[in-house]
Amino acid sequence: MQDFRDKIVLVTGGATGIGRAASLAFARRGATVVLAGRRQAEGEKAAAEIGGGARFVPTDVTDPAALGRLHETILAEHGRLDVAFNNAGYQEPRAPVAEQDAALYDRVFDTNVRAIYLSLQQQIRIMAAQGKGAIVVNASVSGLRNPNPGLALYAASKAAVISLTRSAAMEYAEKGVRINAVAPGRVETEMMLGSGIMDMRAVAAGLPVRRMGKPEEVAEAVVWLASDAASFVVGHVLCTDGGFMTL
Repeated sequence: MQDFRDKIVLVTGGATGIGRAASLAFARRGATVVLAGRRQAEGEKAAAEIGGGARFVPTDVTDPAALGRLHETILAEHGRLDVAFNNAGYQEPRAPVAEQDAALYDRVFDTNVRAIYLSLQQQIRIMAAQGKGAIVVNASVSGLRNPNPGLALYAASKAAVISLTRSAAMEYAEKGVRINAVAPGRVETEMMLGSGIMDMRAVAAGLPVRRMGKPEEVAEAVVWLASDAASFVVGHVLCTDGGFMTL
């Protein structure tokens, strides 16, 4: 049920963290993975490590033209797109709302919302024409409940992403395009470790499982949502959070 042989999978932000873990998880199941992102050196290194025909395509996901070229490249080289994991994101430096500025707002929402919106448009058009496809969006538990003082923009952007995901899922399910989201909690990634939280042990101790999550654990949820095993799951937000949302 999680066989991705002969499947073309796109992962944005696929060179590091959850994106890299997801790229590896898809490749282990036979997928041909296309990684996209800004970090060319890291992207090419990740593609080489993943193997199996994986390729990195340098892409600024906030640039509509670049996103267009990315999806055109996939179609030109593979003729289809079966799965997309829209993972690229940005978290602002911690600061109270009154101390943030419009430029920071633009950067957060351009990366976390506008880029998802533009990506969904490209992917839905391709998959609807095929009659089948699966899209997973990387949201956050912060979009469901903001646990992070000083990260209001990040939380608001992820709430918008969740709403956008659910709306798109409702609109395109009948065309064979399944759209869902994964909502990670406290996971050991560069973004989390650079978030300004000083005592990660205290954070881990506050979770029901008493530890931080690993990118690979989120990746397995992404793979499941994209697989035929989740064929009846539409517009869902799967929390991979170590029980945080139960607190």
